[in-house]
Amino acid sequence: MLLVYYLIVINIITFALFGIDKAKAKADKWRIPEHTLLLFVFLGGEIGGFLGMKVFHHKTKKNKFRITVPILLVIELVLIVFFLYQNYHLVVTEYTFNSDKITDELDGYRIVQISDLHNQWFGKKQKRLLSMIEECKPDIIVVTGDAVDSNHTNYEIALDFFEGAVGISPVYYITGNHEEWLQGTEKYSDYLDKAEQMGVNYIDGKTVEVDGFELTGAVGISGVKDVSNDNELSVVLSHEPGHYDADLIFAGHIHGGQFIIPGKGGLLSPDFTFFPEYYGDMYDLGSARLVVSRGLGNSLVPVRINNFPEIVVVEFEK
Repeated sequence: MLLVYYLIVINIITFALFGIDKAKAKADKWRIPEHTLLLFVFLGGEIGGFLGMKVFHHKTKKNKFRITVPILLVIELVLIVFFLYQNYHLVVTEYTFNSDKITDELDGYRIVQISDLHNQWFGKKQKRLLSMIEECKPDIIVVTGDAVDSNHTNYEIALDFFEGAVGISPVYYITGNHEEWLQGTEKYSDYLDKAEQMGVNYIDGKTVEVDGFELTGAVGISGVKDVSNDNELSVVLSHEPGHYDADLIFAGHIHGGQFIIPGKGGLLSPDFTFFPEYYGDMYDLGSARLVVSRGLGNSLVPVRINNFPEIVVVEFEK
């Protein structure tokens, strides 16, 4: 949503600048420099600049505006469509998890992982996202942190998701670094209370028995390191990718490296690590498998490239 907000603001400002400059021209007052107007157009205000020229009949005879602004407008419209598609085209990624600890009852068990929603909007009441999750036929849904964003916080978007998700299957939720940064506020406490009242299982620092296996929620972005069980399947939810003495680990946080470069992987983590080792896949850690979701939303960097938001499905196979 940050990209959408930015485009709205920059185009309103650019439109206003053209109007102000036209008024100043009529009053024979000090003018806004042409390079300033063109700079705002170049920074994403092409629509505002083009409308400003037409509505205020301003700069329509100067070639640097008459030619440049329409060309930039076409380029901007193409880029807007491209970036919106990259940010909002949901995909489902499926993995198969094999283990000797998978019982007959767990054979075919399906876990949907949702990570790093960051207040991203996928239709009214998150309908598009929830419909795709339902089609995956999950036995449980696990949420590995950053359902809300501390920079542009909107609790209602996250609660809309949880309200719909608990109607599909049981939901287990751990927090990420953005929830940690919001802790201590009344609004955040109300948000957690509302989620739990809806039926969301908040399991930070807890181990719970779920359908014949142990599910552990790591605390914040670090968490417990040894949750192994010699006889029973052990699954860990962790916001950040890490090594745990468990059978299966779900993590997120990396956002797929934001821009995925073919042959190289994800470019940059939220911690500003270039080409992070675990950016989005199922990784073999020896005795464990680590599933890293590319996530759904963005935070500081408002766009994704070659990195569609994803719903992860892991199916158990005996």
